[in-house]
Amino acid sequence: MKTVILAEKPPQAKVYAEAFEVAKREKTHIELKPCSIFPHGAVITWGIGHLVEIALPGEHDEKWANWNLEHLPVVPKQFNLKVADSKKVQFNAVSKLLKEADLIINGCDIDREGSNIFYLILKVAGVVNKPIKRLFINSLEIDAIRKGFQNLQSNEKDIEKDRLMHQEAHARQIADWLVGMNGSPLYSLLLQKQGLREKLSVGRCQSPLVMMIYDHEQKIKNFIAKPFYELHGKFATSGRLEYVGKAKLKLDSKEELNNFLLENKLSQNVSMNGKITNVEKETKGTKAPRLHSLSTLQATANKKWKYSPKTVLDTMQTLYEAKLVTYPRTSCNFITEAEFAYLVQNVEKYQQIINVSFEANTVLNKLYVDNSKVQEHFAIVPTKTILAINTLNGLSETERNIYEEILRTTLAMFHSDYKYEETVITTSVNDVEFYTKGKVELDLGWKALFVKDSANEGEDKASVDHTVLPAVSTNEDVRALLFEKEGSTTPPKPFTEGQLIGLMKTAGKTLDIDEGDAEILKEVEGIGTDATRSNIIETVKQKEYISIKKNIVSVTPKGEILCKALANSLVGSPILTAKWENKLRLIGQGQLTLESFVADINQYILEMIQDAKKNITSNSDLNTSISSAQTKSEIGKCPKCSSGIVEKKGFFGCSNYPNCKFTLSDNFRKKKLTKANIKNLLEGKETTIKNIKKADTSTYNAVVKLNGKGFIDFVSFVK
Repeated sequence: MKTVILAEKPPQAKVYAEAFEVAKREKTHIELKPCSIFPHGAVITWGIGHLVEIALPGEHDEKWANWNLEHLPVVPKQFNLKVADSKKVQFNAVSKLLKEADLIINGCDIDREGSNIFYLILKVAGVVNKPIKRLFINSLEIDAIRKGFQNLQSNEKDIEKDRLMHQEAHARQIADWLVGMNGSPLYSLLLQKQGLREKLSVGRCQSPLVMMIYDHEQKIKNFIAKPFYELHGKFATSGRLEYVGKAKLKLDSKEELNNFLLENKLSQNVSMNGKITNVEKETKGTKAPRLHSLSTLQATANKKWKYSPKTVLDTMQTLYEAKLVTYPRTSCNFITEAEFAYLVQNVEKYQQIINVSFEANTVLNKLYVDNSKVQEHFAIVPTKTILAINTLNGLSETERNIYEEILRTTLAMFHSDYKYEETVITTSVNDVEFYTKGKVELDLGWKALFVKDSANEGEDKASVDHTVLPAVSTNEDVRALLFEKEGSTTPPKPFTEGQLIGLMKTAGKTLDIDEGDAEILKEVEGIGTDATRSNIIETVKQKEYISIKKNIVSVTPKGEILCKALANSLVGSPILTAKWENKLRLIGQGQLTLESFVADINQYILEMIQDAKKNITSNSDLNTSISSAQTKSEIGKCPKCSSGIVEKKGFFGCSNYPNCKFTLSDNFRKKKLTKANIKNLLEGKETTIKNIKKADTSTYNAVVKLNGKGFIDFVSFVK
């Protein structure tokens, strides 16, 4: 009996193999020796992520090979699948092994995309009527892998669930393909008619993200600050103990404040009598934070170390493959009693890894451990693998930071509550009450694990005043000196990159939308999934719709054009993707067919085309943005026609193309030119190109200029 295990990618296959004895390693697969789990041995092979993809429009119909408004919509009757040329060798090897197999084990990631990858490979390979079993594990530790292979999911219900997850993911794949293959040419061609000189990419998830960032920027831009006035007091006891307080009022004008003072017979900057009417002390506490999901980890890491969501996901994948942490692409903040049991057994060893010591509370707490809250994946926690100190030191700084964050957050679950005493003094002056709040820490508890964490310290200062107040008592007389304090309302702060994860996840909270749509967004957790959100952010960065400087996100001129073009369209709104995600879930539950879903998408595409044609041609504000963006992107004037010269892929060219076909190389003797070099050349000036490599690897600097034919001529050497 020949058993073939299909892993999603090579590193995953390599880790699976480490749990068994290897008989032979080949470029495309690994052969395992017979063992108790595989009496006849087994073969592990792998995809390279998506070995199979949907073919391009031109591969469905020749008329779709080039963009043309007359040929829209691009809606194939059947979606053809293909294997990329660069992956054909591996696919052919996988296909051969699967066809020879007596039993196939799906060892891809345990999410809808993993199921999609597996079944699309089987479909294109032509593999049918083969027994299939599903590997379900959340850790890549050897004992977890072996236990997973001993308890493969093989009953009809489990396999049907796996197939439905594939249908759900494939429906998502088709929806994204249809929106992209229609939206990108549609909006690009319409905007090019309005003067845009580049192509735009439109996507079901990426476009709403850019739109939400743009809308937030507009709120900041259009914000009008309003002044307000508060009344504060400085108080002194007979023993010369001093403290300050504030009345609970915020008035819109100085005149209102003066009227308030007159009505209550109060004066500013004049010593008045006051009395302490209440001193209330209360011991408060906070429990440890919830265990990390991928999104909370990404948000925390961005706040602490400015790591991008992609950096966090990539680092987590490395730590997962090193068997140090559990499955990273999880949206859950709970673990089951099984994980809790092994964490309890290792809690002292985990403490030793980061050199901390405390008496662990090992009583199960439903705030963190709840079997009913865990579906496919549990929260991110350390594995049973106990790191040696030299191994911890051998991690990169990023890996160590992320690993320790997971470890400390997990240990916090076993620590005591953070406790503090909060004191509130109420001081009355002519029956107007002033409040003073202070805090004394009694027990750091779990916060002791994060004492070096400046982010947490900042949160504490914002939430509770750390001021230590003097010892005073009720009915004590004080002298009061009142004074006004003028403030101003402040605009919303720009988003940081880490906040984009939360923005996508809670999209419905930030939008002025129908209650039903908001409820759908809440139910499906906004745009994308924990597994895909970092890639969505990377996509809009690569498309140059947003820029990130010092962790602050801003929309580029190109992104602004996209947003104005998509104004009032569903493709620019999270509502569309939320409704689709809701339907995708129904597909995964077997309550909706893929065919029905695709029919709805096709109808939407027709509506999108009509709306875009109507809205873009009548949008004068959009034309202004296009003109402004084009001017900003111009490096200089064309020597032939005086139009603008803009950067293209691998060269610089005239914006008046095809009427003017002037081009300029982006390098001289294989040395990349700077925009300053290009600007000088276009202005007829000589410019210096530094560090041009010779054949012997030494370098030299050269002065060059542009000749009358548009070529760069060497003028002289220069030191």
